[in-house]
Amino acid sequence: MNPSSLQPLTTKELNYIADSIMNEDLLIKQSAAAAAVSQNANVQQALSQYISTHQQHLQLLTDTLKEHQALAPNQVQ
Repeated sequence: MNPSSLQPLTTKELNYIADSIMNEDLLIKQSAAAAAVSQNANVQQALSQYISTHQQHLQLLTDTLKEHQALAPNQVQ
């Protein structure tokens, strides 16, 4: 995406992305835990693919935030 064409994210959008990041992280952890206790190789393989998919989602969400970071207003701490 061209950084010059980006618009600042709204608070609602930022909150949605933050919630989505937390959800993806939770799905990754739960899937890994289920795969660790599963005795079925097919289930383990399916969960491994599920984990990979959610890791890609998580990466996309964090990359989106990084792309928009330059547009964020400066905050005084």
